[in-house]
Amino acid sequence: MEYIETEIVGVYILEPKVFKDQRGYFFESYRQEDFDKHVGKTLFVQDNESKSCRGVLRGLHYQKGEYSQAKLVRVIKGCVLDVAVDLRKSSPTFGKYVMVELSEENKRQLFIPRGFAHGFLVVSDEAVFTYKVDNVYAPQAEAGIAYDDPDIGISWPIDSNEVIVSEKDRKNIAFKDAELFD
Repeated sequence: MEYIETEIVGVYILEPKVFKDQRGYFFESYRQEDFDKHVGKTLFVQDNESKSCRGVLRGLHYQKGEYSQAKLVRVIKGCVLDVAVDLRKSSPTFGKYVMVELSEENKRQLFIPRGFAHGFLVVSDEAVFTYKVDNVYAPQAEAGIAYDDPDIGISWPIDSNEVIVSEKDRKNIAFKDAELFD
């Protein structure tokens, strides 16, 4: 596994070594010892999975305070554009984002530490998205920032009237009004 740090400190792209032959392929998607050595000690406690169709945009989600979550995300089927937004006020990259293509072909993963909002746009006909988190879901601590917030300025490659967003995500607030991390 290759660990590539992005332009935002603490956010990593993980590229596995994939072994292919006439039967198909094999790769190691996660090894705790390796992960701890390259990224840092993280104990994942829950795995989640979602399935979405083209144009679905989920996010930008995060959990506040003691319920914040680090995530290790990947796509099992299809392709998404995955985004992590730095919400750490003390960070030199505060308010900046990283966008990475995750797909069943490239088998990349993205590690997003605590203190970030996360979202993704499905660009294939269908996508199965999975993620590990280091803290359980706490509904009382969930928060969201509008995916199209102009202060963040994410360059989603889709027309806004083609985006499929949940009713809950339509109510996400502006970045300037969000509860952020110190």
